[in-house]
Amino acid sequence: MENNDVQCFIEGRVGRLRLNRPKAINALNLNMVRDMTEALLKWREQPEVQVVIIDHAEGRGFCAGGDVVSIANSATGHGSAGDAFFFQEYRMNHLMYTYLKPGVVFMDGITMGGGVGISMPCRYRVATERTVFAMPETGIGLFPDVGGGRYLSKLPGRIAQYLGLTGGRLDGAECVATGLATHYIPSERLEEVKEQILLHPEGLRSILDNASEAPPPAKVMDILPDINRVFASDRLEDTLAALEADPSEWAQKQLSILRTKSPLSCKVTLRLLVVSPHFGSFEDEMRLEFGIVHRMFRQHDFIEGVRALLIDKDNKPRWHPAKPEDVPDELVASVFQPLPKNRAWTPLPVLSN
Repeated sequence: MENNDVQCFIEGRVGRLRLNRPKAINALNLNMVRDMTEALLKWREQPEVQVVIIDHAEGRGFCAGGDVVSIANSATGHGSAGDAFFFQEYRMNHLMYTYLKPGVVFMDGITMGGGVGISMPCRYRVATERTVFAMPETGIGLFPDVGGGRYLSKLPGRIAQYLGLTGGRLDGAECVATGLATHYIPSERLEEVKEQILLHPEGLRSILDNASEAPPPAKVMDILPDINRVFASDRLEDTLAALEADPSEWAQKQLSILRTKSPLSCKVTLRLLVVSPHFGSFEDEMRLEFGIVHRMFRQHDFIEGVRALLIDKDNKPRWHPAKPEDVPDELVASVFQPLPKNRAWTPLPVLSN
């Protein structure tokens, strides 16, 4: 199975998912999601497929996220295209999370948003010196979805709140230090490692362990005390006040960044990071996030954020509400209300034996 945007094929005893949309930094579209899901379902039933490799064919990034411009265009109408994309994307994310065969993802380059969603479920996650990990959704009026509430909330201290609010970026060494990546391998060795896996998929773990190197020092761990202090509150106004009171260059930079983000998205993100750890299953997480995204991508802030950052590129979004104190608690709470059963997210049907 192969198309222009993603290559899905079997090589030896390995299933290959290779993103191939370099001009869009391999951002996921609906056809890519459907093809990847179809391949994973097929390989799940084929005993000859022992391992799944996820990587990208070319370009400077593994995956920059989802095709949000198309989703924003659909939101100005009835939004069905956006619902279809998120519904199917979350089904793929859940399928990956519950997949029994081991998967290895090579997060070489930009790994953001939807790229995080197809990386974190993998048993083995390889970072390189080129890895740039981020969940920048508050800058376009969304929130860290594709399981972000679950993945981020497991990070040390208050790194989740820092990354989720500011869209802060982590390099490969920082991904290893925080547990987002399991291995650190220089990019120049990746093809050699993949060849070894293709020859000996049964030795996947040993191959990765032997190729992995000690990463450089993780800068995020050096500033963890500062992160824990200024991002300590689950209330956005408190975080802004803590940053305003800190004259350090780092704090003032975070304050400047945070003031560019959607206040509604930031408040939704903070609430998600409070709620998600209480969900027992990833299925429940996906159901929750679909209800949130179903409402959020129809909000003014998403359409405006995509316009300002990705279409007109003036980087001057006009958020509504414009200030954190103007975002009613009732509005945030309404975003988290369960959808009616006939519109709620459901996982892929389980095949009966």
